[in-house]
Amino acid sequence: MDNSCLKVKAPGKLMIAGEYAVLEENQKAVVIAVNRYITAEIEKNKENSITILNMDLKDITWHIDKEVEFSIFDSRLEFIKNAIFIAIKYLKENFITIKTFKLKIESELNDDMTNKKYGLGSSAAIVVSVISAILSFHSGKKVEYSLDEIFKLSAIAHLKTQKSGSGADIAAAVYGGWIEYSAFNGKWVLDKLYNNKNLMKIVKIPWPNLLINKISPPESLKLVIGWTKKPAKTVPMIEKFQYFKERNRKGYNNFLRESSIAVDKLIYSFNENNYKKSIDSLMKNRKVLQKLSHDAKMNIEIDKLKDLCDIAEKFGSGKSSGAGGGDCGIAFIKSEEQAKELYELWKENDIISLNLKISKNGVSIN
Repeated sequence: MDNSCLKVKAPGKLMIAGEYAVLEENQKAVVIAVNRYITAEIEKNKENSITILNMDLKDITWHIDKEVEFSIFDSRLEFIKNAIFIAIKYLKENFITIKTFKLKIESELNDDMTNKKYGLGSSAAIVVSVISAILSFHSGKKVEYSLDEIFKLSAIAHLKTQKSGSGADIAAAVYGGWIEYSAFNGKWVLDKLYNNKNLMKIVKIPWPNLLINKISPPESLKLVIGWTKKPAKTVPMIEKFQYFKERNRKGYNNFLRESSIAVDKLIYSFNENNYKKSIDSLMKNRKVLQKLSHDAKMNIEIDKLKDLCDIAEKFGSGKSSGAGGGDCGIAFIKSEEQAKELYELWKENDIISLNLKISKNGVSIN
């Protein structure tokens, strides 16, 4: 492979089922990769620099001491900072000589007109694209990195930045398609990172509780996606969820149990190729999240999301996607004719239908 110039694309994601519960061990979720991408272009350069087109950051230089240090301070660079650091540390552990390079990043994960976010997991896709680009740029034909390596390195970089998270969005960006997912033990990974510091050893060993399986939806099932035009703020929602966990263990455990039942039924319906059961399972998951929203005072279904889901239930089922509080909602229906009717009703209620499709492949290199 000519490593003078490479282009790497990583897809965004949408959560289908299992939100919040997936933050716990042995709790499953279903997540998809969508055909909107983060693109990272990397090429030889006299000095290390980075340009992020959607953030108006151009030719920011950087170097590595104990950490990556940029020529400017901007909090939006934190995920990229740790992605660069982890990728280069991994290369050094593999005795690969580090070259200087220019990295250019462009996102399709926001609205083209307003630049408001859809909620498609931009930080995860950025980390995956940056790590993949740096590894590929340095490897040439000598070394090929597996998707499992890229997932684990990206999860470490993301965890190093955010200190928490399930990694489901990273799985979508790396593997693509529909994914049955159960989260790794984040504390275990962080402990290994800080106590051992050898990435190669951490990447090679199995991660407790991690499950990533590709699955296929029923042939007759149609997924459609609506956007509220209101950006969600995930961190405050997670903080309320954690407060609920600490103050109401009985309610929290009930939520985990009910979420597990709903997600298991959804996965089972996929295995049976039964679209009716898929629609019912999604409806069940919505009810589980509605109860969580009420008990934890989280307002997961803001008015726009409630409208989106209520309208969807005229044709099949609908629910919020991700943390809620804005961003996108999804619907399971049967036909294209139903989709057209649904889109019209959404439009009347100021909900934008998004022409998103499944990205069957995850991260790719051109």
